[in-house]
Amino acid sequence: MTIFHAFLLGIVQGLTEFIPVSSTAHLLVFEKLLGLSPSNQLFSFSVIIQLGTVLSMLAFFWKDIWQITSAFFLGIYHRSPFENVKARLGWLVVVATIPALIVGFLLQKLVQSNFEQPFLQAGIRLLLTAVLLTGAEYFDKRARGLESATWKDALTVGFFQVLAIFPGASRSGSTIAGGMVRGFDRPSAARFAFLMSAPILLAAGLYESINVVLLPGTTKFLPILLVGFLTSAVVGWIAVRWLINYLSRRSMYGFAVYCAVIGSLLLILEWIG
Repeated sequence: MTIFHAFLLGIVQGLTEFIPVSSTAHLLVFEKLLGLSPSNQLFSFSVIIQLGTVLSMLAFFWKDIWQITSAFFLGIYHRSPFENVKARLGWLVVVATIPALIVGFLLQKLVQSNFEQPFLQAGIRLLLTAVLLTGAEYFDKRARGLESATWKDALTVGFFQVLAIFPGASRSGSTIAGGMVRGFDRPSAARFAFLMSAPILLAAGLYESINVVLLPGTTKFLPILLVGFLTSAVVGWIAVRWLINYLSRRSMYGFAVYCAVIGSLLLILEWIG
């Protein structure tokens, strides 16, 4: 792997992590095109650039996250945990995190086995994302804002987030669809989905990063890791900002069509070997 590979894959990760088209599927394709074979080095790099996009999301929503976190703990301190909207959102984040944590722990071995046929799994999950986005867009009432969120909304997004633990599934696509199913307008569905997924993404990213540091030989390609990390973080921040603005004016049908096309191509590639 070279600096150029790190830069290019960092761009791919940054663009596709938040735009609902599956970053995993796109990274698999570009790694194949660049002739990169599975290795500890490539695994380490993938973990680090994913952490870069997580931090870009935290940076973009830092005001929301700070207000929600402070209100959450102040509510506990005042013995009035639901005293305002921000405090209630903090508890909703907890509710949304639980399903993915439980299912991810119970199905860890099954999820890992799915990486043995990454193109097949990515193709199936992309087609599922296309169906989810189309259904959510078609039935969405687009009548609710973030301030009206309830525990049912959080639980729904949490269960939709479960779909994203499998390779090739779009986390943003699944969780945004979950928010739209509950009747949020598109920008609110995206903000709600990203805020609800922030804790589990950060926890998973830090856990995997610690494992990466412990792998032998990691320190030898720190410049490559740094280039990928910074590139994915910068591009990820731009992608989040673009997506929120895009969803305020346009539908999700374009992303659904794109997922359907790429998913079908991946299945064809898997079939022809």
